[in-house]
Amino acid sequence: MPAHPSWPVPYFLDPRTLALDALISFVLAILFAVLVNAEAQAMAAALLGDRRPGAKDRHHYIAFLHLDVLGTLCFLVGGFGWAKPLDIDATRFPRPFLYTILARAAGPVANVLLANIAASLVALMRWFGATPLVFEMVVGVNVTMAVYNLLPLPPLAAGEVAAFLLPPQASWFLSRLGPFALLGLALLDRLTPGGLVSPYLHPLVHSLYRYILGG
Repeated sequence: MPAHPSWPVPYFLDPRTLALDALISFVLAILFAVLVNAEAQAMAAALLGDRRPGAKDRHHYIAFLHLDVLGTLCFLVGGFGWAKPLDIDATRFPRPFLYTILARAAGPVANVLLANIAASLVALMRWFGATPLVFEMVVGVNVTMAVYNLLPLPPLAAGEVAAFLLPPQASWFLSRLGPFALLGLALLDRLTPGGLVSPYLHPLVHSLYRYILGG
């Protein structure tokens, strides 16, 4: 594997240098990332006991239906984002707190697994002399999405667990505020010299990216 990826990791849209192949690769990577993240949470919740019939946000496997407006804007602004929040009824779990953690963690874990699959395709395409630009982007976007789920704000995985621990009113408030706070944080991180959270999270993103690609 080359020492340097074809795209910056995390990837940020920059109108001054934007190319069509980068834009297409980024959009496809976002669609894959939100799809596996949301469906993994839905599958884990169902396996752990939350099997409500007719849930409209589950198991339709259509990436566009998993897109969240603010989450997509955050991808475009900050290089990370989230899928449409998945409703999980923790009262249906035999062990509500533990199973909520497992169900929410299934999303970022699925992103890391998808990044590994894409990395295998990158290696295969390079072996045949092809240029795996899209799959490199899939690796980068999924790794970035998985790492940013460590931020304790809903609807990211750590944030959903934090909200579960709060009293109902505080949890409701945090769940409503979280997406706007994340989008604002992404904007401030881009505009602040040196960044706010990127100095802490991007080294982890880079390390995981290099590890998965074997670089």
